[in-house]
Amino acid sequence: MTVAQRVDMEKNISLFYEDNYAHVGDELRKLDLLIQRRVDAFRRRIQTMQKILPAQPMYIHHEEVDWLLSHHCLSRGQNEGSESVDRQLELLQSHINDKVNETANRRIFLALPHLAYLFGLSAFELEAVIVCLAPELDRKYDKLYAYLQDDITRKKPSIDLVLNLLCESEAEQWRARTFFSDSAPLFRTELLLKSNDPQSPSGSSGLAQFLHLDSRVLSYLLGDSALDGRLTGIVNVLQPLPSLETVPVDPMIKAKLRRFTERRFSANNRSRKRAILNIHGPYGAGKKELARGVCGLLNCPLVRLDMELLVAEDLNREQILRLAFREGLLLQGALYIDNADVLLKEENSAKALTKKLAQLCNEFGWLTFLAGEKPWICNGTFELQDFLSVGLSIPEVPLRKAAWEHALAPLTKDVTWADQLAAQFHLTPGQIRDAADCAAGQCALSGNEENLTLPDLFKACRSQSNQKLGELALKIDPRYSWGDIVLPEEKLAQLKEICSQVKHRYRVFGEWGFGQKLSHGKGISVLFSGPSGTGKTMAAEVIAHELRLDLYKIDLSGVVSKYIGETEKNLAKVFQEAETSNAILFFDEADALFGKRTEVSDSHDRYANIETSYLLQKMEEYEGVVILATNLRENMDEAFTRRIRFIVEFPFPDEVSRLKIWQTHFPKEAPLTEDIDYKYLSKQFQIAGGNIKNIVLNAAFLAAENGGVISMEHILQGTKREFEKIGKLWSDKIPCKSLGTTN
Repeated sequence: MTVAQRVDMEKNISLFYEDNYAHVGDELRKLDLLIQRRVDAFRRRIQTMQKILPAQPMYIHHEEVDWLLSHHCLSRGQNEGSESVDRQLELLQSHINDKVNETANRRIFLALPHLAYLFGLSAFELEAVIVCLAPELDRKYDKLYAYLQDDITRKKPSIDLVLNLLCESEAEQWRARTFFSDSAPLFRTELLLKSNDPQSPSGSSGLAQFLHLDSRVLSYLLGDSALDGRLTGIVNVLQPLPSLETVPVDPMIKAKLRRFTERRFSANNRSRKRAILNIHGPYGAGKKELARGVCGLLNCPLVRLDMELLVAEDLNREQILRLAFREGLLLQGALYIDNADVLLKEENSAKALTKKLAQLCNEFGWLTFLAGEKPWICNGTFELQDFLSVGLSIPEVPLRKAAWEHALAPLTKDVTWADQLAAQFHLTPGQIRDAADCAAGQCALSGNEENLTLPDLFKACRSQSNQKLGELALKIDPRYSWGDIVLPEEKLAQLKEICSQVKHRYRVFGEWGFGQKLSHGKGISVLFSGPSGTGKTMAAEVIAHELRLDLYKIDLSGVVSKYIGETEKNLAKVFQEAETSNAILFFDEADALFGKRTEVSDSHDRYANIETSYLLQKMEEYEGVVILATNLRENMDEAFTRRIRFIVEFPFPDEVSRLKIWQTHFPKEAPLTEDIDYKYLSKQFQIAGGNIKNIVLNAAFLAAENGGVISMEHILQGTKREFEKIGKLWSDKIPCKSLGTTN
């Protein structure tokens, strides 16, 4: 049976390829015919040379080559008639083309045509790929290639061999040399790689260079979708989300991206520009999930590259970046550049890598996501692409509530927790998920995994907040509660109103629409004024304890600077970090920083007033809780006091208040004698609560040293030491026996 007859018969049997391997088999049959044609020419050349020169021994016998080519009835045999190899090639190529077209119509994947489509390969370039693929599938091609190159060591195809197999004339070979330049698609994308002949000490000419398939391309042609091993640890593949609607992001942003995707990738859009989406926002805001949701619309995977790891590793960064883009093409996935902020640095290496990124986006990146916390400004870098910037922020309470409900579903049945946590903490969906996992993990470590409590979740939420504020301020662990602070009822009511406004902020600003009336000033600003030791710091701790928020005391020495402009920079850092810290800012002795603005008599006054105005601006912009404490309210700038939401005056404690303070400062566990006269202490010593705290603590240490029980004598001795410290007169009429001496 002739090849033509076999082709006709196969046409009747199957009009399409059932799988990728059937197509590869036909391509290898065609390659065998090309080799047969080259073998015929090679033997004619040998016969001509033997007429002139003595016969040279052949390391691979002609008969073995004939057997290899006839092994699958692919070569021209005695029983195949007189059809020429060219005619057989023509018939087989027509047969392959018809089946490939019909296979495409049936949406059956064929790797070779798809590779050509992805990288814009010509028919010649694709046949060159097949020449290099063959030895990876059948070792017979090692001998056939060595035979045609007349060298037993040259088993891999060279450029010269590929040209001889695929070109029928010398002029055609010369024109085809352009396909083997380093800038040609085959080598720019590293589909094929060149190597010199190791048996040639003096080096190889261009024609003599060996060609071989890149290992990842070989896997792809064989149907293996595993990630390129060179990208392990830096690149991973994420599957698309089934629906964009499930992503916990502002619905307006999702609608915007849906419109962009449908318009940009519709069949009617003839724009050849690549698309770049810059998604920026805080950690856990949903950048990756949003990209996966877009991929769900396009039904493609997401190939994620961690730019931070790429820059940190001692690697050929540009090559890895190129391989990542190639991987995106091979998998028909969008490329997601994570932690792209590292490229925004002013270093030359970052700038060079950014330019390479833009080049690769234009060449291979049909859809590329740039993800980070900071927005990118195009500035001509991506002028050849459609560039869209999408900013994400911490979501509003309804989305946070939905995120909490999803995170808490396997942990608790209490549906009210999600409401409280969503209203209390400004966390991203990712932070909410991490907080729930952290709380569950801590409970599991303690053996109480089934007894998760709301305080456990509050603690986990605080741990998820931005901890950088600790570099700019002192974190205070709030220990005091309502039972520890002694104030007039009216003042306590004011403190509770402050807590109530924080708890119900979303109901008023969000649900009731008051937020739409305010462009700024949505935060809670509080001024505590009163003499030293009257409980201002304790009140700040009570509020933080009630709201279960972190409390940061701003260190004024680290904020205020004598250098012009530095104070503003330091304060900008404080408020910027506080935005993501879910913390209460506490400025003690605030009159030193928020003092009255003065008349301008010199440049120092002018800049001092600028600092004061800047602080007022940041206070109004901040949406968290800021507490200012001062001993002298009259020293505060009126612009501040006028715009502050709450002003709480802390009075000097009267006798009744001092009695409560003396009683509340002794812990239940402290050993006390029965002779302690609290009424006498409150009547005799007119001092503030801060002084009483010091006295009680000093008395405890005196008792620990002498007797182990706190008595009236220890308290009086501690009082005397406190009076000496604050410069207050101590009367000898007061009965007080020091330890071991009589006063």
